[in-house]
Amino acid sequence: MASGRDRDDPLSFTSNPSSASSPVTVSDYLDNFGEPTSRSGSFQSESLLGGGGGDSSNDADYGFARPDFRSEQLAGTVQFYERHVFLCYKKPSVWPARIEAAEFDRLPRLLSAAVSARKGSMKKETRLTICEGHDGTETSNGDVLIFPDMIRYRRLTHFDVDTFVEEVLVKDGEWLPGNPEMLKGSYVFVCSHGSRDRRCGVCGPPLVSKFREELEFYGLQGKVSVSPCSHIGGHKYAGNVIFYQSKIHRKVTGHWYGYVQPDDVHVLLEKHIIKGEIVDRLWRGEMGLSEEDQKKTQERRLQVNGAGHTVKNNGKVTQESSSAHSADVSCCQSGAAESNGCCQQNGNSSSCCQDTTMMLSLETSEDNQLENENNTEKLTPGRKTAEKTFFRINSVKGSSTRKVCAIPTWLESWEREDTYAALAVVCAAASVVVAYTCYKQL
Repeated sequence: MASGRDRDDPLSFTSNPSSASSPVTVSDYLDNFGEPTSRSGSFQSESLLGGGGGDSSNDADYGFARPDFRSEQLAGTVQFYERHVFLCYKKPSVWPARIEAAEFDRLPRLLSAAVSARKGSMKKETRLTICEGHDGTETSNGDVLIFPDMIRYRRLTHFDVDTFVEEVLVKDGEWLPGNPEMLKGSYVFVCSHGSRDRRCGVCGPPLVSKFREELEFYGLQGKVSVSPCSHIGGHKYAGNVIFYQSKIHRKVTGHWYGYVQPDDVHVLLEKHIIKGEIVDRLWRGEMGLSEEDQKKTQERRLQVNGAGHTVKNNGKVTQESSSAHSADVSCCQSGAAESNGCCQQNGNSSSCCQDTTMMLSLETSEDNQLENENNTEKLTPGRKTAEKTFFRINSVKGSSTRKVCAIPTWLESWEREDTYAALAVVCAAASVVVAYTCYKQL
């Protein structure tokens, strides 16, 4: 059942969950989706970002406007796995195409070899990916992040690789020389491995920059971490983005998105990170599900949210849904809102009046989760957040507007004192009527 979509990545040790093979397999498949560029063909690379490289004029052929962008279905394109290990190591600009086999990069090479050698003893399907590391920062060279465990081990060296793999990945215990730290918040990884595939090198860096820009805009610094990472499988779906997020009761979810472009970043932050909703038109799959189960999960989700269907415009495949929570279409959910004139149809888009409890709230780990009464707190200084919040939801081939508006202004400003005053007037009027009636009967 498992396809070879992600088997072109030697750092992705996965296999068919229904097969009798060992939990971890190493792929020797070559990259079938594009010719790798030079070592510098990645994040912060001049040749890819137009800083003087001779190939920059061809970036359009590999970027968000490339002919095959959004030409295929996404759901079910993530091979089954149960655990994702990230090794923080240097910058994407110096990653070779096969970093797990690089002669001068001992740490990733030895870690990859150790994981491969112990594959038959591991209880969980495990993926190994490299992410950016900077000494003296939150993610230093040698740091290891493990999901869904939400654990960080600091400063792994090539001397410790075998012990680390045995104690942590095989025995599911702790690496005693290290001090495991619990991770909080959300983690976003963007494939920016340009030396492996040109599309990732062109699409990844602007997505990383846009995510960091939007995090500042929403005031989510320190709550959401964004890192470029090495190839994760599926070059043709670039930009590729993975979200790991701790939800209620410490359940950690791992969702993959593909064909992401900068205009989609604010949608992913608002819906996936803040509201905990899946953006189905960009969704590739989920940690812990087989490829077939990913497709079934999306079908059920679309049925619950509304009649989902696929639309193909000029060769581009997109998902549409009539759900009230869809990014493309919204509808009024109460007759009261309709009678107050808040819902208005305008072409293919509509606005929806919803109670203020739909305001955004950031859910991180159980220890770091916001209280329900704070769901309407400001997301960023300087950005006016009132009872009315307007979100722009723009897609690639067409944009629509979704408005989440509050209850009418006159009711919005109605306070308890006004209620008492109104009751007093009614009672006074009733008293006058009763008195006048009694007077006429005398």
